[in-house]
Amino acid sequence: MTDFATPADRTAFIARLPKAELHLHIEGSLEPELMFALAKRNGVSIPFASVEDVRAAYDFSNLQDFLDIYYQGMAVLLTEQDFFDLTSAYLARAHADGVRHVEIFFDPQGHTERGVAFDTVIGGITRALDHGQARFGITSKLILCFLRHLSEEAAEATLDQALPHLARIAGVGLDSSEAGHPPAKFARVFARARLLGLKLVAHAGEEGPPAYVHEALDILGVDRIDHGNRALEDAALVTRLAATGMCLTVCPLSNIKLCVVPDIAAHPLKVMLDAGLAATVNSDDPAYFGGYVNANFTAVADALDLSRAQLVQLARNSFTGSFLNANEQAPHLAAIDGYTG
Repeated sequence: MTDFATPADRTAFIARLPKAELHLHIEGSLEPELMFALAKRNGVSIPFASVEDVRAAYDFSNLQDFLDIYYQGMAVLLTEQDFFDLTSAYLARAHADGVRHVEIFFDPQGHTERGVAFDTVIGGITRALDHGQARFGITSKLILCFLRHLSEEAAEATLDQALPHLARIAGVGLDSSEAGHPPAKFARVFARARLLGLKLVAHAGEEGPPAYVHEALDILGVDRIDHGNRALEDAALVTRLAATGMCLTVCPLSNIKLCVVPDIAAHPLKVMLDAGLAATVNSDDPAYFGGYVNANFTAVADALDLSRAQLVQLARNSFTGSFLNANEQAPHLAAIDGYTG
């Protein structure tokens, strides 16, 4: 075993390692227990009889299987307090995992199309982020995601709704069904977001081909790639990503749950690190995929026998790949050095 006498030693090292999380869908942190509590509070009928039934349904063979149940779960989120409770629950778990900074996605179109006001969604989330910073010292940035299975016109309308809230929105992203919905489909709305001063990210190379990563870079002009696994199929693309230091927000347990990778021992994270890619470890939709950030770190570290140096690099990447400025990153990087020195 590299650097650690036992797996328990590695798990303990990960638990206290300062880290940021850059790929987290707040709606995907809706645990079954909270889903049932909110359904009862709001008088919403859900197609599950128990928490156990919900967990049994979390058996996905692809991204679309997951998305179908993901959107069903959203139905219980109706009030600002619901979004506050959802976000607060995630922040408590993140704090327990040694997370010091989060950059979370939210999907307003998944709520506004149900009649929930944009202001309701962002009001509850941002109130919880402020509360989380006061309670735990966790800093945060909020990224509005466009649902790529919808039209670019729908994305434009969502960006219009966001305009009064730009002081609380750091960037825009692109998620939902990747296959058949290339990044180029959203070229104009991303260009507009860039002019508004927003950071740009996009899911690319999860189920979609390396060409989607090229489009995210060349057409959307993204600052960060979410997932990016399939970039490894294109050697020139790997060289480019390494040379530019482009951050990849990798989600190991998500990749296994959605059958993007056959098993954790085959996960490409170590290959990414060996290729000089700025990979990070994140939990994606942890309520659905079986674990928050430390569970992802531990699973992939044990399966790939990651060294202490590699774990530290992943933690450093999570801050240098964040949208914190250099002065804001500095104390976090110093904390890593202090912990590992």
